[in-house]
Amino acid sequence: MNISARNIFKGTVSSIVRGAVNAEVAIVLASGASIVSIITIGAVERLGLKEGMAASAIVKASTVILGTNLHDAKMSARNILCGTVTRVIDGPVNCEVDLEIGGGDVLSAVITHGSAEKLGFTEGSHACAIFKASSVIIGVD
Repeated sequence: MNISARNIFKGTVSSIVRGAVNAEVAIVLASGASIVSIITIGAVERLGLKEGMAASAIVKASTVILGTNLHDAKMSARNILCGTVTRVIDGPVNCEVDLEIGGGDVLSAVITHGSAEKLGFTEGSHACAIFKASSVIIGVD
């Protein structure tokens, strides 16, 4: 299956915490960074998820928020991945910003032109990507 989401990160399921309805699934990437997803218990069972198995975390570029100086930020979003801006595609309404987050993984975010301008994103600048665990889709081969 091909999908339209740009952000597909392959890794290993490092933990599954089951609740009554949902589960928190953490996937560790080659870089050591972790992406957390909240999915239903039914999805965990249907996918056959187990700790140690290969899985992918999928994040739509439009759900990613970018910022700077966020290493020690306290917020409710579970996923904060920081890195270096590798590309900015500037448009009159929106911009695409690509962020190298380690291990060869690149995260794409689509933000408004005004936000990109205000934050001053250029190739080589530092940025952090933020997205909620409920925005992460899990896939397995």
